[in-house]
Amino acid sequence: MYKTLFLTAAMMAASIQMNAQTLAKDYKGSGNNNPISANVFCADPTALEYNGRLYVYGSNDHQEFLANNKKGDNTYGNIKSIVVFSTDDMVNWTFHGTIDTKKLCAGWQPSAWYKGYGVSWAPSVTWRHNDTTGKDEFFLYFCNSSHGVGVLKAESPIGPWTSPNKELMVTYDTPGANKQGTNANFDPGVTIDDNGVGWLSFGGLGPSEKFFPEAARIVKLKPSMTAVDGSAVKIPAPYHFEANELNYIGGKYVYTYCSNWASRNDWSTYQTEHNITTSAPGGGTMCYMVSDDPLNPDSWVYKDYYGPGVAGNNHSHLQKFQGKYYHIYHNHGSVLLDAMKKDGAVDASAGDYRSICVNKTTVNESTATVNLVTLNQEGAAQIKNVNPYMWQQAETMATCGGVNYEDMTNIKKNTKISTLGNDASENMQVKMKVGSWINVRKVDFGTTTGADRFVLRAKGTGKLDVRTSFNAKGTIATIEFSSTDFEDHVLEIPAEKLAKFKNVKSNLYFVVTEGEDVYVDAWKFLETGSTAIQELSNSTSSNSQLYDLSGRRLSGAQQHRGIVIEQYTDENGVKHSRKVVTGK
Repeated sequence: MYKTLFLTAAMMAASIQMNAQTLAKDYKGSGNNNPISANVFCADPTALEYNGRLYVYGSNDHQEFLANNKKGDNTYGNIKSIVVFSTDDMVNWTFHGTIDTKKLCAGWQPSAWYKGYGVSWAPSVTWRHNDTTGKDEFFLYFCNSSHGVGVLKAESPIGPWTSPNKELMVTYDTPGANKQGTNANFDPGVTIDDNGVGWLSFGGLGPSEKFFPEAARIVKLKPSMTAVDGSAVKIPAPYHFEANELNYIGGKYVYTYCSNWASRNDWSTYQTEHNITTSAPGGGTMCYMVSDDPLNPDSWVYKDYYGPGVAGNNHSHLQKFQGKYYHIYHNHGSVLLDAMKKDGAVDASAGDYRSICVNKTTVNESTATVNLVTLNQEGAAQIKNVNPYMWQQAETMATCGGVNYEDMTNIKKNTKISTLGNDASENMQVKMKVGSWINVRKVDFGTTTGADRFVLRAKGTGKLDVRTSFNAKGTIATIEFSSTDFEDHVLEIPAEKLAKFKNVKSNLYFVVTEGEDVYVDAWKFLETGSTAIQELSNSTSSNSQLYDLSGRRLSGAQQHRGIVIEQYTDENGVKHSRKVVTGK
């Protein structure tokens, strides 16, 4: 069923037909690294670092966008899933699909004031290694509108996720929480301290004209991380509005939140009472407080604001990755949505569909001090190059045009499936048509042998250009392919073109120039002189670890049938990857 199909295709210059071809619009903007996705609206970010990758989770604004037929305001009522992205270089992001919270929490029990699951907003995530079970555990918290906070659990950053509780973990009935009819118990923020103790902040809204709305809360979590331990206490956060998150930095608890738009007339009194010189934060800025005794309200010290205000509500997460700190936040369509509206691709009435962005910041860990962040479309710098000699998922990109995502395990002939309701644990693929394109930045072919073959794992019939620029003049290779199932189509690069794939760090574009309903799963190059693509193996090594095609690590207890990726170390200590057929 799966076979390697070798095709030899001539390298071609830009023809009249190619020059005349219209490509899908570049709404993100050439060279911009913000937002992280050029085709999925998402917001309220949270993040974790795991095995050399940064995983970012957010509210799925795109689900609302599609439910509203790409017009009208975002009312948030149709957001019933959570998006998942990851990166190892801060510029090229892999879309892992969505976590279907509606499905996972369908069995939640109602109460007199709470009717069960409704929506999923503003996630917060953390993970730990459980020494007792020997497993890594991931915990994802989210708010069910203003009703309270629920929790999901997994053994991988991309699932599969389960709901360990039959109801919300934090409700109006939680000791110390906000009460029904006043402030909300939403926008959770989680962290685990050096003693292995979990903490959760939450709360928001309240009278917007108040200096102290008294809506901010923090509570200790039980060792299970799925239940509260004792009563929540107030955090005396001035001008508190919402968007709570927690970090543990240098032995201190760092609480971040979005400020409200109340008058700052009382600020001078607050400065005197707390012996601080910090200026009053502007409305909608991201502020932070620090404590070494989180359940003691008097221990919390207001430090400053570190995140500039954005149009509308603000929500961000402070994340350390590869030794550097990043401010991960959302904007309100100033890049994608406005560009789409200007082009006529989206109805002019569409509003408040947000996008997740990242900018670098600086943190003094010894004092838990966060510097003010500069927000821009340039975004974070790329911290490593892409290795073209490893399989790269088609869902990994810096930007794109005309691209949709589909779940290859659920695709049925003549059936259109919205991917924005599928579990993030499923295998993803990219659906493209004529004019669709993907951009991957800083692909490093090395300084020695370079590449002599290009491999495209795809199905359908079509042509795909490999380009070093957006227009057809940058075409350096064209591959033709045709198959009804996913196959590895290989382009053998003629000798006179080999220099194009050597000593080059390229921004590559993969452009479909012919064909309809083309499905692309992954791509790679083969180094000059390397052996042919490894054939499928029917056995695994004893020292190996298995992953599905979307990068999810498979445990021994997980049932899986079909093709997986095996990573193993040989007797010389060299790591290898190969395709393996499992028949569990």
